Amino acid sequence: MTDLITTINDLAWGPPMLVLLLGTGIFLTIGLRFMPILQVPAAFRLMMQGRKGQGEGDITPFGAQMTALSATIGTGNIAGVATAIALGGPGALFWMWMTALFGMATKYAEAVLAVRFREQDEKGNYSGGPMYYIRNGLHKRWHWLGVAFAIFGSLAGFGIANTVQSNSISEVLSTTFSIPPLLTGLVLMVLVGAVVLGGVKRIADVSSLLVPFMALAYVAMSLIIIALHITHVPAAIATIVTYAFTPTAATGGFAGATVWAAIRFGVARGIFSNEAGLGSAPIAHAAARTNQPVQQGMIAMLGTFIDTLVVCTMTGLVIVIMDVWPSGVSGASLTTAAFSSALPGGEYIVVVGLCLFAFTTMIGWSYYGDRCIVFLLGARAITPFRVAWVLVVPLGTTIHLDTVWLIADTLNAFMALPNLIALLLLSPLVFSITRAYFENPPTDNN
Repeated sequence: MTDLITTINDLAWGPPMLVLLLGTGIFLTIGLRFMPILQVPAAFRLMMQGRKGQGEGDITPFGAQMTALSATIGTGNIAGVATAIALGGPGALFWMWMTALFGMATKYAEAVLAVRFREQDEKGNYSGGPMYYIRNGLHKRWHWLGVAFAIFGSLAGFGIANTVQSNSISEVLSTTFSIPPLLTGLVLMVLVGAVVLGGVKRIADVSSLLVPFMALAYVAMSLIIIALHITHVPAAIATIVTYAFTPTAATGGFAGATVWAAIRFGVARGIFSNEAGLGSAPIAHAAARTNQPVQQGMIAMLGTFIDTLVVCTMTGLVIVIMDVWPSGVSGASLTTAAFSSALPGGEYIVVVGLCLFAFTTMIGWSYYGDRCIVFLLGARAITPFRVAWVLVVPLGTTIHLDTVWLIADTLNAFMALPNLIALLLLSPLVFSITRAYFENPPTDNN
Protein backbone atom coordinates (compact mmCIF):
# COMPACT_ATOMS: atom_id res chain seq x y z
CA MET A 1 0.00 0.00 0.00
CA THR A 2 2.80 2.40 0.93
CA ASP A 3 4.64 1.64 -2.32
CA LEU A 4 1.44 2.31 -4.31
CA ILE A 5 0.80 5.61 -2.52
CA THR A 6 4.45 6.60 -3.02
CA THR A 7 4.12 5.98 -6.77
CA ILE A 8 0.92 8.04 -6.92
CA ASN A 9 2.57 10.80 -4.87
CA ASP A 10 5.58 10.92 -7.19
CA LEU A 11 3.22 11.29 -10.15
CA ALA A 12 1.01 13.85 -8.39
CA TRP A 13 3.97 16.07 -7.49
CA GLY A 14 5.95 15.27 -10.62
CA PRO A 15 7.16 17.67 -13.33
CA PRO A 16 3.69 18.32 -14.86
CA MET A 17 2.27 19.54 -11.53
CA LEU A 18 5.32 21.69 -10.74
CA VAL A 19 5.20 23.21 -14.23
CA LEU A 20 1.46 23.87 -13.83
CA LEU A 21 1.94 25.53 -10.43
CA LEU A 22 4.83 27.72 -11.49
CA GLY A 23 3.36 28.31 -14.97
CA THR A 24 0.02 29.48 -13.56
CA GLY A 25 1.84 31.97 -11.34
CA ILE A 26 3.89 33.30 -14.26
CA PHE A 27 0.80 33.54 -16.49
CA LEU A 28 -1.18 35.43 -13.83
CA THR A 29 1.76 37.72 -13.04
CA ILE A 30 2.08 38.72 -16.70
CA GLY A 31 -1.70 39.05 -17.10
CA LEU A 32 -1.81 41.33 -14.05
CA ARG A 33 1.07 43.36 -15.51
CA PHE A 34 3.31 42.51 -12.53
CA MET A 35 0.91 44.30 -10.18
CA PRO A 36 1.43 41.82 -7.29
CA ILE A 37 5.16 42.55 -7.24
CA LEU A 38 4.86 46.30 -7.82
CA GLN A 39 2.10 46.84 -5.25
CA VAL A 40 3.73 45.16 -2.23
CA PRO A 41 4.13 48.47 -0.28
CA ALA A 42 0.47 49.40 -0.95
CA ALA A 43 -0.59 45.91 0.12
CA PHE A 44 1.18 46.29 3.48
CA ARG A 45 -0.67 49.58 4.03
CA LEU A 46 -3.99 47.89 3.25
CA MET A 47 -3.20 45.03 5.64
CA MET A 48 -2.48 47.40 8.54
CA GLN A 49 -5.59 49.46 7.73
CA GLY A 50 -7.62 46.23 7.70
CA ARG A 51 -7.73 45.83 11.48
CA LYS A 52 -11.36 46.96 11.47
CA GLY A 53 -12.78 46.30 8.04
CA GLN A 54 -15.93 47.65 6.45
CA GLY A 55 -18.50 45.61 4.57
CA GLU A 56 -19.99 42.15 4.78
CA GLY A 57 -18.07 39.29 6.35
CA ASP A 58 -17.26 37.52 9.61
CA ILE A 59 -13.75 38.75 10.54
CA THR A 60 -11.56 41.76 9.76
CA PRO A 61 -9.35 41.73 6.65
CA PHE A 62 -6.34 41.66 9.00
CA GLY A 63 -7.87 38.76 10.94
CA ALA A 64 -8.45 36.88 7.70
CA GLN A 65 -4.80 37.36 6.77
CA MET A 66 -3.62 36.18 10.20
CA THR A 67 -5.91 33.14 9.98
CA ALA A 68 -4.44 32.29 6.57
CA LEU A 69 -0.90 32.90 7.83
CA SER A 70 -1.53 30.76 10.91
CA ALA A 71 -2.13 27.84 8.56
CA THR A 72 0.58 28.82 6.08
CA ILE A 73 3.52 29.51 8.41
CA GLY A 74 4.21 26.04 9.72
CA THR A 75 6.77 23.28 9.91
CA GLY A 76 7.54 23.88 6.23
CA ASN A 77 9.28 27.11 7.22
CA ILE A 78 11.67 25.22 9.49
CA ALA A 79 11.80 21.60 8.35
CA GLY A 80 10.63 22.11 4.75
CA VAL A 81 13.36 24.60 3.84
CA ALA A 82 15.99 22.36 5.39
CA THR A 83 14.66 19.34 3.48
CA ALA A 84 14.76 21.27 0.19
CA ILE A 85 18.39 22.24 0.79
CA ALA A 86 19.34 18.75 2.01
CA LEU A 87 17.92 17.13 -1.15
CA GLY A 88 18.44 19.83 -3.77
CA GLY A 89 21.42 21.77 -2.46
CA PRO A 90 21.53 25.49 -1.58
CA GLY A 91 20.17 26.34 -5.05
CA ALA A 92 16.78 25.01 -3.95
CA LEU A 93 16.33 28.18 -1.88
CA PHE A 94 16.58 30.28 -5.06
CA TRP A 95 13.76 28.28 -6.65
CA MET A 96 11.70 28.69 -3.49
CA TRP A 97 12.10 32.45 -4.02
CA MET A 98 10.94 32.16 -7.63
CA THR A 99 7.93 30.12 -6.54
CA ALA A 100 7.00 32.83 -4.04
CA LEU A 101 7.62 35.71 -6.44
CA PHE A 102 5.16 34.34 -8.98
CA GLY A 103 3.02 32.65 -6.34
CA MET A 104 1.96 36.09 -5.10
CA ALA A 105 -0.16 36.50 -8.25
CA THR A 106 -1.69 33.07 -7.69
CA LYS A 107 -2.61 33.89 -4.09
CA TYR A 108 -3.98 37.28 -5.20
CA ALA A 109 -6.25 35.70 -7.84
CA GLU A 110 -7.46 33.06 -5.37
CA ALA A 111 -8.56 35.68 -2.82
CA VAL A 112 -10.18 37.97 -5.42
CA LEU A 113 -12.32 35.08 -6.64
CA ALA A 114 -13.02 33.86 -3.10
CA VAL A 115 -14.52 37.21 -2.07
CA ARG A 116 -16.28 37.65 -5.42
CA PHE A 117 -18.09 34.28 -5.30
CA ARG A 118 -18.52 33.63 -1.57
CA GLU A 119 -21.83 32.60 0.00
CA GLN A 120 -23.47 32.54 3.43
CA ASP A 121 -24.34 29.21 5.05
CA GLU A 122 -27.54 28.44 6.96
CA LYS A 123 -26.09 30.03 10.11
CA GLY A 124 -25.21 33.26 8.31
CA ASN A 125 -21.45 32.64 8.25
CA TYR A 126 -19.49 33.32 5.08
CA SER A 127 -18.00 30.49 3.04
CA GLY A 128 -15.73 30.79 0.05
CA GLY A 129 -12.76 29.29 -1.71
CA PRO A 130 -12.12 27.16 -4.81
CA MET A 131 -15.26 25.02 -4.36
CA TYR A 132 -17.43 28.14 -4.43
CA TYR A 133 -15.73 29.98 -7.29
CA ILE A 134 -15.85 26.75 -9.29
CA ARG A 135 -19.58 26.32 -8.60
CA ASN A 136 -20.56 29.99 -8.95
CA GLY A 137 -18.09 31.12 -11.59
CA LEU A 138 -17.77 28.21 -14.03
CA HIS A 139 -20.15 26.24 -16.24
CA LYS A 140 -21.93 23.22 -14.74
CA ARG A 141 -19.63 20.86 -16.58
CA TRP A 142 -16.86 21.95 -14.16
CA HIS A 143 -18.85 21.73 -10.91
CA TRP A 144 -17.58 18.24 -10.08
CA LEU A 145 -14.14 19.83 -9.58
CA GLY A 146 -15.54 21.89 -6.70
CA VAL A 147 -16.87 18.76 -5.02
CA ALA A 148 -13.54 17.01 -5.57
CA PHE A 149 -11.63 19.94 -4.03
CA ALA A 150 -13.89 19.95 -0.96
CA ILE A 151 -13.48 16.19 -0.44
CA PHE A 152 -9.70 16.32 -0.78
CA GLY A 153 -9.48 19.44 1.41
CA SER A 154 -11.57 18.03 4.23
CA LEU A 155 -9.55 14.80 4.31
CA ALA A 156 -6.03 16.18 3.74
CA GLY A 157 -6.22 18.43 6.77
CA PHE A 158 -6.54 15.52 9.21
CA GLY A 159 -3.16 14.30 8.00
CA ILE A 160 -0.80 17.06 7.01
CA ALA A 161 -2.31 19.78 9.22
CA ASN A 162 -3.39 17.78 12.26
CA THR A 163 -1.76 14.46 13.13
CA VAL A 164 1.51 15.25 11.32
CA GLN A 165 1.74 18.58 13.17
CA SER A 166 0.99 17.10 16.61
CA ASN A 167 3.54 14.40 15.86
CA SER A 168 6.18 17.03 15.03
CA ILE A 169 5.52 18.87 18.30
CA SER A 170 5.55 15.71 20.46
CA GLU A 171 8.72 14.44 18.78
CA VAL A 172 10.71 17.63 19.32
CA LEU A 173 9.50 18.02 22.94
CA SER A 174 10.27 14.37 23.67
CA THR A 175 13.76 14.65 22.20
CA THR A 176 14.60 17.98 23.84
CA PHE A 177 12.80 17.82 27.18
CA SER A 178 11.84 14.10 27.53
CA ILE A 179 8.13 14.96 27.67
CA PRO A 180 5.96 11.87 27.03
CA PRO A 181 4.33 12.13 23.55
CA LEU A 182 0.86 11.21 24.80
CA LEU A 183 0.99 13.96 27.44
CA THR A 184 1.89 16.44 24.69
CA GLY A 185 -1.01 15.14 22.62
CA LEU A 186 -3.54 15.54 25.41
CA VAL A 187 -2.41 19.09 26.24
CA LEU A 188 -2.50 19.97 22.54
CA MET A 189 -6.00 18.52 22.27
CA VAL A 190 -7.22 20.85 25.02
CA LEU A 191 -5.48 23.92 23.55
CA VAL A 192 -6.62 23.23 19.98
CA GLY A 193 -10.14 22.47 21.17
CA ALA A 194 -10.34 25.73 23.12
CA VAL A 195 -9.68 27.63 19.89
CA VAL A 196 -11.29 25.48 17.17
CA LEU A 197 -14.62 24.92 18.92
CA GLY A 198 -15.06 28.71 19.08
CA GLY A 199 -15.23 29.00 15.29
CA VAL A 200 -13.54 31.37 12.87
CA LYS A 201 -13.82 34.46 15.07
CA ARG A 202 -11.88 32.82 17.90
CA ILE A 203 -9.37 31.38 15.43
CA ALA A 204 -8.88 34.87 13.96
CA ASP A 205 -8.50 36.46 17.43
CA VAL A 206 -5.89 33.93 18.56
CA SER A 207 -4.07 34.07 15.21
CA SER A 208 -3.99 37.89 15.27
CA LEU A 209 -2.13 37.71 18.60
CA LEU A 210 0.06 34.67 18.02
CA VAL A 211 1.12 34.88 14.36
CA PRO A 212 2.74 38.36 14.41
CA PHE A 213 4.56 37.49 17.65
CA MET A 214 5.92 34.14 16.51
CA ALA A 215 6.89 35.30 13.02
CA LEU A 216 8.62 38.47 14.25
CA ALA A 217 10.42 36.63 17.06
CA TYR A 218 11.72 33.93 14.70
CA VAL A 219 12.82 36.48 12.11
CA ALA A 220 14.47 38.64 14.80
CA MET A 221 16.52 35.72 16.16
CA SER A 222 17.50 34.73 12.63
CA LEU A 223 18.58 38.29 11.85
CA ILE A 224 20.75 38.32 14.98
CA ILE A 225 22.57 35.23 13.72
CA ILE A 226 22.91 36.73 10.23
CA ALA A 227 24.21 40.01 11.70
CA LEU A 228 26.80 38.13 13.78
CA HIS A 229 28.04 36.46 10.58
CA ILE A 230 27.42 39.38 8.22
CA THR A 231 30.74 38.89 6.40
CA HIS A 232 29.54 35.44 5.27
CA VAL A 233 26.29 36.71 3.75
CA PRO A 234 27.64 37.67 0.27
CA ALA A 235 29.26 34.26 -0.12
CA ALA A 236 26.08 32.53 1.06
CA ILE A 237 23.95 34.37 -1.49
CA ALA A 238 26.50 33.63 -4.22
CA THR A 239 26.37 29.94 -3.27
CA ILE A 240 22.55 29.91 -3.44
CA VAL A 241 22.44 31.58 -6.86
CA THR A 242 25.34 29.53 -8.29
CA TYR A 243 23.86 26.17 -7.30
CA ALA A 244 20.46 27.18 -8.67
CA PHE A 245 21.91 26.85 -12.19
CA THR A 246 24.81 24.41 -11.75
CA PRO A 247 24.91 20.92 -10.20
CA THR A 248 25.92 20.71 -6.55
CA ALA A 249 28.93 18.47 -6.06
CA ALA A 250 28.96 15.77 -3.40
CA THR A 251 30.67 17.00 -0.24
CA GLY A 252 30.72 15.73 3.34
CA GLY A 253 27.49 13.86 3.92
CA PHE A 254 25.75 15.62 1.01
CA ALA A 255 25.27 13.22 -1.90
CA GLY A 256 25.25 15.91 -4.59
CA ALA A 257 22.31 17.26 -6.58
CA THR A 258 21.45 18.11 -10.18
CA VAL A 259 19.95 21.42 -11.27
CA TRP A 260 16.64 19.61 -11.76
CA ALA A 261 16.78 18.42 -8.13
CA ALA A 262 17.28 22.03 -6.98
CA ILE A 263 14.28 23.15 -9.06
CA ARG A 264 12.09 20.20 -8.08
CA PHE A 265 12.65 20.37 -4.33
CA GLY A 266 12.73 24.17 -4.28
CA VAL A 267 9.38 24.49 -6.06
CA ALA A 268 7.76 21.56 -4.20
CA ARG A 269 8.85 22.72 -0.73
CA GLY A 270 8.04 26.32 -1.66
CA ILE A 271 4.46 25.38 -2.54
CA PHE A 272 4.22 23.22 0.58
CA SER A 273 5.28 26.21 2.66
CA ASN A 274 3.36 29.13 1.11
CA GLU A 275 0.42 27.11 -0.32
CA ALA A 276 0.13 29.37 -3.40
CA GLY A 277 -2.03 27.44 -5.85
CA LEU A 278 -3.19 24.91 -3.28
CA GLY A 279 -6.48 26.77 -2.79
CA SER A 280 -6.44 26.73 1.01
CA ALA A 281 -5.75 30.37 1.93
CA PRO A 282 -8.68 31.89 -0.05
CA ILE A 283 -11.05 29.98 2.24
CA ALA A 284 -9.93 32.23 5.10
CA HIS A 285 -9.91 35.41 3.01
CA ALA A 286 -13.51 34.78 1.91
CA ALA A 287 -14.60 35.48 5.50
CA ALA A 288 -13.12 39.01 5.54
CA ARG A 289 -15.37 42.01 6.22
CA THR A 290 -14.84 43.79 2.91
CA ASN A 291 -16.68 44.71 -0.26
CA GLN A 292 -13.44 45.04 -2.24
CA PRO A 293 -12.14 41.74 -3.70
CA VAL A 294 -9.03 43.45 -5.08
CA GLN A 295 -8.03 44.90 -1.72
CA GLN A 296 -8.41 41.53 -0.01
CA GLY A 297 -6.47 39.94 -2.85
CA MET A 298 -3.61 42.38 -2.30
CA ILE A 299 -3.62 41.58 1.42
CA ALA A 300 -3.71 37.85 0.65
CA MET A 301 -0.71 37.95 -1.67
CA LEU A 302 1.42 39.18 1.24
CA GLY A 303 0.95 35.76 2.82
CA THR A 304 3.25 34.28 0.18
CA PHE A 305 5.68 37.20 0.52
CA ILE A 306 5.89 36.90 4.32
CA ASP A 307 5.98 33.11 4.43
CA THR A 308 8.64 32.39 1.82
CA LEU A 309 10.53 35.59 0.97
CA VAL A 310 10.88 36.49 4.67
CA VAL A 311 10.49 33.53 7.06
CA CYS A 312 11.80 30.74 4.80
CA THR A 313 14.68 32.97 3.68
CA MET A 314 15.75 33.38 7.31
CA THR A 315 15.92 29.62 7.81
CA GLY A 316 17.72 29.03 4.52
CA LEU A 317 20.30 31.78 5.03
CA VAL A 318 21.19 30.56 8.52
CA ILE A 319 21.66 27.00 7.20
CA VAL A 320 23.89 28.13 4.32
CA ILE A 321 25.83 30.74 6.35
CA MET A 322 26.62 28.22 9.10
CA ASP A 323 27.69 25.75 6.37
CA VAL A 324 25.88 22.80 7.93
CA TRP A 325 24.03 21.79 4.75
CA PRO A 326 26.73 19.30 3.57
CA SER A 327 26.34 17.30 6.81
CA GLY A 328 23.85 14.82 5.36
CA VAL A 329 21.27 15.73 8.01
CA SER A 330 17.80 16.79 6.85
CA GLY A 331 14.57 18.34 8.10
CA ALA A 332 14.23 20.09 11.44
CA SER A 333 17.47 18.44 12.63
CA LEU A 334 19.42 20.41 9.99
CA THR A 335 17.83 23.70 11.05
CA THR A 336 18.53 22.84 14.70
CA ALA A 337 22.18 22.13 13.87
CA ALA A 338 22.48 25.52 12.15
CA PHE A 339 20.94 27.53 14.98
CA SER A 340 22.76 25.66 17.75
CA SER A 341 26.12 26.17 16.06
CA ALA A 342 25.40 29.88 15.67
CA LEU A 343 24.17 30.68 19.19
CA PRO A 344 24.41 28.98 22.59
CA GLY A 345 20.97 27.46 23.15
CA GLY A 346 20.05 28.13 19.52
CA GLU A 347 18.29 24.78 19.34
CA TYR A 348 15.60 26.14 21.65
CA ILE A 349 14.73 28.80 19.07
CA VAL A 350 13.94 26.00 16.64
CA VAL A 351 11.99 24.01 19.25
CA VAL A 352 9.80 26.96 20.25
CA GLY A 353 9.36 28.05 16.63
CA LEU A 354 8.42 24.55 15.51
CA CYS A 355 5.85 24.16 18.29
CA LEU A 356 4.20 27.53 17.66
CA PHE A 357 4.23 27.16 13.88
CA ALA A 358 2.73 23.66 14.09
CA PHE A 359 0.05 24.73 16.59
CA THR A 360 -1.13 27.63 14.44
CA THR A 361 -1.21 25.35 11.39
CA MET A 362 -3.57 23.05 13.29
CA ILE A 363 -6.03 25.81 14.18
CA GLY A 364 -5.86 27.54 10.79
CA TRP A 365 -6.39 24.39 8.74
CA SER A 366 -9.31 23.35 10.94
CA TYR A 367 -11.23 26.26 9.43
CA TYR A 368 -10.37 25.14 5.90
CA GLY A 369 -11.77 21.68 6.59
CA ASP A 370 -14.74 23.27 8.33
CA ARG A 371 -15.73 25.21 5.20
CA CYS A 372 -15.12 22.20 2.93
CA ILE A 373 -17.51 20.16 5.07
CA VAL A 374 -20.12 22.97 4.95
CA PHE A 375 -19.90 22.92 1.15
CA LEU A 376 -20.41 19.15 1.07
CA LEU A 377 -22.90 18.54 3.89
CA GLY A 378 -24.20 21.90 5.11
CA ALA A 379 -23.85 23.76 8.41
CA ARG A 380 -25.23 20.82 10.41
CA ALA A 381 -21.90 19.02 9.93
CA ILE A 382 -19.79 21.80 11.49
CA THR A 383 -19.89 20.66 15.12
CA PRO A 384 -19.21 16.95 14.39
CA PHE A 385 -16.28 17.97 12.17
CA ARG A 386 -14.75 20.24 14.83
CA VAL A 387 -15.11 17.59 17.52
CA ALA A 388 -13.48 15.00 15.25
CA TRP A 389 -10.64 17.43 14.48
CA VAL A 390 -9.92 17.91 18.19
CA LEU A 391 -10.16 14.21 19.09
CA VAL A 392 -7.69 13.19 16.37
CA VAL A 393 -4.94 15.51 17.70
CA PRO A 394 -3.42 13.10 20.30
CA LEU A 395 -3.56 10.22 17.81
CA GLY A 396 -0.77 11.85 15.83
CA THR A 397 1.59 11.68 18.82
CA THR A 398 1.27 7.91 19.27
CA ILE A 399 1.44 6.37 15.77
CA HIS A 400 3.95 6.12 12.92
CA LEU A 401 2.89 8.68 10.35
CA ASP A 402 4.93 8.05 7.19
CA THR A 403 1.94 6.60 5.31
CA VAL A 404 -0.42 9.28 6.69
CA TRP A 405 2.02 11.95 5.49
CA LEU A 406 2.17 10.39 2.02
CA ILE A 407 -1.61 10.19 1.72
CA ALA A 408 -2.13 13.78 2.92
CA ASP A 409 0.62 15.10 0.67
CA THR A 410 -0.99 13.35 -2.30
CA LEU A 411 -4.40 14.77 -1.40
CA ASN A 412 -2.80 18.23 -1.36
CA ALA A 413 -1.77 17.73 -4.97
CA PHE A 414 -5.31 16.62 -5.78
CA MET A 415 -6.57 19.86 -4.13
CA ALA A 416 -4.26 21.99 -6.25
CA LEU A 417 -5.37 20.56 -9.61
CA PRO A 418 -9.05 21.69 -9.54
CA ASN A 419 -8.00 25.04 -8.11
CA LEU A 420 -5.41 25.72 -10.82
CA ILE A 421 -7.86 24.77 -13.58
CA ALA A 422 -10.40 27.21 -12.10
CA LEU A 423 -7.81 30.00 -11.80
CA LEU A 424 -6.82 29.64 -15.45
CA LEU A 425 -10.45 29.54 -16.65
CA LEU A 426 -11.45 32.53 -14.49
CA SER A 427 -8.26 34.54 -15.11
CA PRO A 428 -10.00 36.93 -17.60
CA LEU A 429 -12.41 37.89 -14.82
CA VAL A 430 -9.55 38.46 -12.38
CA PHE A 431 -7.79 40.68 -14.92
CA SER A 432 -10.93 42.74 -15.64
CA ILE A 433 -11.80 43.20 -11.94
CA THR A 434 -8.23 44.32 -11.27
CA ARG A 435 -8.16 46.78 -14.19
CA ALA A 436 -11.50 48.27 -13.14
CA TYR A 437 -10.26 48.75 -9.58
CA PHE A 438 -7.02 50.53 -10.52
CA GLU A 439 -8.69 52.65 -13.21
CA ASN A 440 -11.24 53.91 -10.67
CA PRO A 441 -9.91 53.21 -7.15
CA PRO A 442 -12.35 53.66 -4.24
CA THR A 443 -12.04 56.75 -2.07
CA ASP A 444 -12.36 54.79 1.18
CA ASN A 445 -10.82 51.56 2.46
CA ASN A 446 -13.89 49.37 2.71
